[in-house]
Amino acid sequence: MAKDNAAAQAPETREDSGLRRSLTLRDLIVYGLLFIGPIAPMGTFGVLDARSGGAIGLVFVVATLAMAFTAWSYARMSRAVPLAGSVFAYAAAGLGRRPGFIAGWMIGLDYLFIPSMASLFTGIAAHQLIPAVPVWVFTLIGILIITGLNLAGVKTAAIVGFVMLAIEVAVLAVFVVAAAVVLARHGAQRPWLSPLTGLDGFDLAGILGAVSVAVLAFLGFDAIASFAEETTGSNRQVSRALQFCLALAGALFVVQTYLGALLSPLTPAYLNAHQGEQGTAFYQLLDTQIGTWFGTTVTLIKAVGPVFSALVAQAAVSRLMFGMARDGALPKALATVDPRTRTPRTAVLVSAVFTILIAIAAAVREDGLEVLSSMVTVGALVGFLFLHAAVIGYYVRGRRTEQRTRHIVVPVVGAVIIAIVLALAAHLALAIAAVWLAIGVVVLVIRESRRQDPQRS
Repeated sequence: MAKDNAAAQAPETREDSGLRRSLTLRDLIVYGLLFIGPIAPMGTFGVLDARSGGAIGLVFVVATLAMAFTAWSYARMSRAVPLAGSVFAYAAAGLGRRPGFIAGWMIGLDYLFIPSMASLFTGIAAHQLIPAVPVWVFTLIGILIITGLNLAGVKTAAIVGFVMLAIEVAVLAVFVVAAAVVLARHGAQRPWLSPLTGLDGFDLAGILGAVSVAVLAFLGFDAIASFAEETTGSNRQVSRALQFCLALAGALFVVQTYLGALLSPLTPAYLNAHQGEQGTAFYQLLDTQIGTWFGTTVTLIKAVGPVFSALVAQAAVSRLMFGMARDGALPKALATVDPRTRTPRTAVLVSAVFTILIAIAAAVREDGLEVLSSMVTVGALVGFLFLHAAVIGYYVRGRRTEQRTRHIVVPVVGAVIIAIVLALAAHLALAIAAVWLAIGVVVLVIRESRRQDPQRS
């Protein structure tokens, strides 16, 4: 009978890939948390608080548990297929070369547009501070900075990222302490259990609707898997980082939203009636309950933080390009490794060019941020569907485990959760993803025809 020894039967781990193994477990966690952002829920607090009827703490508890199924699938596949291509490599190993290409192509949509959107966020914030300088100039500067860091080497980028992450965590710690002091002195604005039960009764439909939005806050932890060939430890290092990162982010999200709900002077009913204030609800409670100085500090951190999310996203998409190019799914030039820094230099530069073109095109449009925002997330969610299918294909169909039930049930539940979130996505986002998928299919057909007829290459 087959044993659960997938790592031993995994595809070649490409020790000779040329990428430098310099990332520790801490570095991987830093990358994951930077991509997610420890204070990410602050921007969506008002939306989720209104939709869930005040049970926003419960929303993030459920969202964390929901994403745990995807984290489990990532953990299983990252141990078995420790390659830089992440979902591309996993789907290729579990489902075949063609599904692998489509999986990599779709998650590439997410990784390709997130650096552009994150850089644009920073450009807009910096423009508000210095209106004389156009948004696109600040956006370009941000992209050039992250490209330089990624070209300098993955370890250098991780060190710089750790400093920024430490600042974000410190700001969050100040909020927790300040919130505790305010609650001890003045009491809560809402009942103490309301962030878990709802303010005016338990609204299951509202909570599930809020969860479908909240899970998007976790997108990015999966980028950790892209650095599988640059770790200093065993194949289990990536899976440990994935699971720890999700658990820690979930805990941070629950704590800050629970305290925020207790301090919020705006009720869910008020936010539903005044949707224009939903985006600033958390910052309003910071100003009124803690102090304007702290609200300004958090706003500044939220302006700088996206640059580092873009840093990780650019690094992740370059590793995805590298892995696909090395396996012949993309032009071989993208598999070039810098002899000094041992980074996928060409892939980093190509991703930077795409990021610049996309971000600046969005920066000069009034609705650029809205359009760009609609392009992200759907690609990653489709990639997650391929990931769950890959687990079943690799372990169950490939007979690499005795625990067949677990390797069917967990991925299926995870896929159902992702499918529900996809069904609730914006129509524009789904339309863009469909066009991207159609382009990918055309590319795949051309690639396969050239593979069958080498004289046409």
